[in-house]
Amino acid sequence: MATQLSQDELKKQAAWKAVDYVKSGMVVGLGTGSTAAFAVDRIGQLLKEGKLTNIIGVPTSVRTYEQAKSLGIPLATLDEQPKLDVAIDGADEVDPNLDVVKGRGGALLREKMVEMASAKFVCIVDDSKLVKGLGGSKLAMPVEIVQFCHLYTLRRLAELPEVAGCEAKLRMEGGKPYVTDNSNYIVDLYFQDPIKDGHAASKAILALEGVVDHGLFLDMVDVCIIAGTTGVEVQERKKK
Repeated sequence: MATQLSQDELKKQAAWKAVDYVKSGMVVGLGTGSTAAFAVDRIGQLLKEGKLTNIIGVPTSVRTYEQAKSLGIPLATLDEQPKLDVAIDGADEVDPNLDVVKGRGGALLREKMVEMASAKFVCIVDDSKLVKGLGGSKLAMPVEIVQFCHLYTLRRLAELPEVAGCEAKLRMEGGKPYVTDNSNYIVDLYFQDPIKDGHAASKAILALEGVVDHGLFLDMVDVCIIAGTTGVEVQERKKK
């Protein structure tokens, strides 16, 4: 009888497969979160063993920076390395078009900046993250907002027709508003039904002055590696 792989084992399988896309001499975007952490560990291990050389990592959060630094991965920022060869990161939801929701870990702005700067974005998930439509997990779709008049921005987000039916909640941590690495707040949007039109929602959310960015990563993922009980599946974005 086959043993049931734990979610951590599945994440690790997907992460290790993603690191196959990393070759010596590359500048690599290092994602944030439990799945991406396995990939960062793997890159550190391959560097140590000499199987990868001359790698520069661009971390997407303070947490990832500290992890990569402790593993001896040479690091840079987008200021120094504006063009990346590949970025590896997890996602909170993946739809059939390989559009994703990210940012439940709070690093969505830096993740989006690094992943937009990458020639290839490799997304790694276990199959629990698959949804028919974004917002479909009924879990948070984060929006990073400035602290100034945050309740005003939260109310305006909740009233957008493009996200009709969502519930908007300020993310809290220990009784205080959660603060991102960029000193901003996060409003989490919760949907009963998947978002009807992700692009329209994206545009409407970004049009609000107090919004910094949101967790809809549309038309960005080039390769999605999905670890499931039957093995690891690699899906590539269909070129339009």
